[in-house]
Amino acid sequence: MKIFTSSPMFTGLSIVLSVAFTTGFVQKSTAQEVITIQEAIDKTLNGNLQVKQSKLNEDLSEENLGQSKYAILPTLNSSNSYNVNFGRSLDQSTYTYNNRQFSSYNGGLTSNVTLFQGLQKLNQIKQNKLLLAADKTNTEKIKNDLILQVITAYLQILYNKDLLKAADQQLAVSKQQLDVQQQLLDVGNKTLADLSQAKSQLATSELNKTNAENALTISYLTLAQLMEIPSSSKYEVQAPVLSSFNKPSTNYNPDQVYDNALTFFPDIKLASIKSEAAKKGIDVAKGSYYPTLTFGGSLASNFASTGTRILPGGIPDPSAYHFFDQIKDNFGQSFGFSLAIPIFNGFQARSNVRKARINYLQNQTQEQLAKNNLSKVIYQAVADLKAAEGRYSSTTNTFLAQKDAFHVIEQRYAVGLVNSLDYSTSQTNMNKAEIDMIQAKYDLLFRAKVIDYYLGKQIIF
Repeated sequence: MKIFTSSPMFTGLSIVLSVAFTTGFVQKSTAQEVITIQEAIDKTLNGNLQVKQSKLNEDLSEENLGQSKYAILPTLNSSNSYNVNFGRSLDQSTYTYNNRQFSSYNGGLTSNVTLFQGLQKLNQIKQNKLLLAADKTNTEKIKNDLILQVITAYLQILYNKDLLKAADQQLAVSKQQLDVQQQLLDVGNKTLADLSQAKSQLATSELNKTNAENALTISYLTLAQLMEIPSSSKYEVQAPVLSSFNKPSTNYNPDQVYDNALTFFPDIKLASIKSEAAKKGIDVAKGSYYPTLTFGGSLASNFASTGTRILPGGIPDPSAYHFFDQIKDNFGQSFGFSLAIPIFNGFQARSNVRKARINYLQNQTQEQLAKNNLSKVIYQAVADLKAAEGRYSSTTNTFLAQKDAFHVIEQRYAVGLVNSLDYSTSQTNMNKAEIDMIQAKYDLLFRAKVIDYYLGKQIIF
């Protein structure tokens, strides 16, 4: 099974697996859905609201980018008005005032294009491209963080199932111990204090089982919430089958791992893009210092119900002056340049530039904090990997020793030299040692995968 992720860290992650990893056996009810790690990840990424929200932010940024590109195009607008005039009004056809009631129409087209505006529009396009890239990177970061959370929750279920199994075994031993103490008390070989001690041990074992059951329930609930399925859902998890285990290398230089991670680590990439976008924002703000040169033109005409056609020689034409005739005769065109020079606007331009510079410094600080955090995380990850190697070695030796001890007890039990309580206790110790070894084994494996990620490799199970 392959899990493709560029997630930043497994820091602080206690990744432990059970015997189910080596056997691939999962106890399950046929009525319950069985979910693999990959299925859990797919459900989470498809239904998570954080991912959906981040994608909506991408859509907004993409729309902002498109709008900033369209802003460099010329504008074209039409204006039309129709009025009925009463009393003293200006007759547009004669440009004289009269007191008659008449109707009038004015219409036209205007177009403008900005030739120069301190390169604000071009710099805005560049900044919006960076902001879109930042939002896309943020979406990938959220996905990768969710993948880690799913893996952690998934493996926590497997771990808690083993804890519950161990608690059940210990409870059985405690009950058997209490029975033995009661029998010895009945024949006078033990005191009430011994019996009380056995009862106390039984109560502790029952509490441990209750705690293990609660932990398992919570871990199922945590994974369900990540997958955005009802918290009441009943499901089972399936452990990946690993047929063999090759001890991973633990000889890593944290400085080299850090240098490699800087090139693709999502948090660093996101912080870097935001810094670059903030820097471009300074150029956008500086554009307010410069003049704005605009070219524009217009087409216009008008009509008035009182309009009169003037014949050659200045003689008014008594015939009706129709709408389309007036529109044609009154049609006018114009074009020209407009230059706006900023002189004083309450220091608004200067203030905007200063705020843009402060915003850039803030983003630079965030970028450096992300790099510092990455360095700390990698150093911790390398240290955890080496510690996991030592723990795996010691738990393996402990298991082998407990296994040998159990074989001796088993042989002695077969010939009646050891009672059933000692046999059960030895078996429980061996089982616990085996679980500890498997936990350490997969803790080592997954911590090695963390380093693989920082080296740009895929996490593969």
